[in-house]
Amino acid sequence: MTYSALDLSADSSDSAARAQDARPSTRGCLALAVETFARQTVPDEARLAEVRESAAQWAREGVPLGAILRAYHEGVRIAFGVVTARAKAADIDELLLATDLMLELLEAITAAVSDAYVDEQHLVAREHQTATQTLASALLSGRASSTLARQTGIPIAESYQVVALAIPDHRDESPPRLDAHAAARRKLRRLQSALATVFESHALALLSTKGGTLLIPAGGPALTSEVLDALAGAAEVPLTATLVLSDTDEVPDAADQAHELLELVRVGGRAPGLYQMTDLAVEYQLTRGGPATRRLATILEPLEAHQELFDTMRAYLGNDMNRQLTARQLYVHPNTVDYRLRRIAQLTAIDLATSAGISQAAIALLARDLDRHIPHRP
Repeated sequence: MTYSALDLSADSSDSAARAQDARPSTRGCLALAVETFARQTVPDEARLAEVRESAAQWAREGVPLGAILRAYHEGVRIAFGVVTARAKAADIDELLLATDLMLELLEAITAAVSDAYVDEQHLVAREHQTATQTLASALLSGRASSTLARQTGIPIAESYQVVALAIPDHRDESPPRLDAHAAARRKLRRLQSALATVFESHALALLSTKGGTLLIPAGGPALTSEVLDALAGAAEVPLTATLVLSDTDEVPDAADQAHELLELVRVGGRAPGLYQMTDLAVEYQLTRGGPATRRLATILEPLEAHQELFDTMRAYLGNDMNRQLTARQLYVHPNTVDYRLRRIAQLTAIDLATSAGISQAAIALLARDLDRHIPHRP
């Protein structure tokens, strides 16, 4: 059996018919296979340029990578079948050579197609990300228009879920690791990939490795506590988000409110999760200012010189008024906790042994924290 004796285009009517019916990628691969078996060498990079260009075009058109590779592999399989059809027992050496050539050609084609496809997908993703960031910035500044929507190729919804998002550090970002910045970027890429999947690439995101703003169009997939948990799993960090529903023309104000709520969550020491205004109504009202709020913030002033009393109050409230847990947390005897609670009552008239005193203490402590960390609005 000699390669020169093989006619890969005419003698075998069955092979010719199969090639005729094959997709363009299969026919192109047949040509490469003919060249490979004839020259007994794999085509060079310049010869594979057409393969890479076709793969990039198919990536832009959304053709699955698996379908492209299967088409090319089909071309190699057809050519190899023609080569081996006339083989005899004495042709074992040439069959082994043909097998090696086939495997080398498959490797070269697979690498060229995959690299070009992935590069094009990355380019498309960057273009889409730039478009979404441009539209998100316009919406957040109140400058969105139908012209901009046409330029970006992204329609403007009638209303949005406006989300303020906090992203904590991943464990790989902690010192003394040298790749903290790379770990932060990987965390963000994982989250962005999950966002694209969950919200079908419709969510508009302005995010850094620490957090940012999401605009999720109404009418499609919505952000829920379960969805946020799934996003946190993908990012491998617990996420905290605050959500405000808004008409499109009110997005700037809604974003300000969402980020204000997110700061209330932080100051209040709340657990990660999804919060809305109904979850933070008391805290939000306290930041509005007024005589009542200022009075609440001053109730605890007599404790300023006694940090241990503040620590005891926080721990006692945080442990659901459990003396034993509070004592263990503070590394003191339960009797010491009792003594400190009595001192708090003497200095502030807040009796933490009563439900009224507990409520008053919790609100006063919250008002004090908010007064110190968040400016009041008139």
